[in-house]
Amino acid sequence: MNDVKYIKGDATQPKQEGNKIIIHVCNDIGGWGKGFVMAISKRWKAPEKEYRNWYKTKENFNLGEVQFIQVKEDLWVANLIGQHKIRKDENGNPPIRYEAIQLGLQKVYEKAKELNASVHMPRIGYGLAGGTWDKIEPLIIKELIKKSISTTVYDFG
Repeated sequence: MNDVKYIKGDATQPKQEGNKIIIHVCNDIGGWGKGFVMAISKRWKAPEKEYRNWYKTKENFNLGEVQFIQVKEDLWVANLIGQHKIRKDENGNPPIRYEAIQLGLQKVYEKAKELNASVHMPRIGYGLAGGTWDKIEPLIIKELIKKSISTTVYDFG
């Protein structure tokens, strides 16, 4: 196993047996309301509520940190802070922070190992965060696939 598995479907409904972690990327300014988080919020209230509380407390609310929220007996949502603000900065850089994504993926690996869980996600850091998949996919391969974590990326449609 050294490839990311790509399938068409809804990342909020992983089909695999056993424990599962759904990763998505959050920003570092407490904003929740566009993109994949809308699909998460439709299905479960806890991830948004916990993210907003986390932002309020500011406890460890930093780029590269991950908050794990259990939403079902065998399912966790990982709020990974991998985006600085929500617009391009003054130099035209998109909000994505690849080093934060990588740090977050390392934390997801630890949790997945602990729970013996598979990992599921939309194309994280892509879209609203402005990242490019050719920079994100190698991070997923390095931090999850090469460490034997079954990882599925869902393309909606």
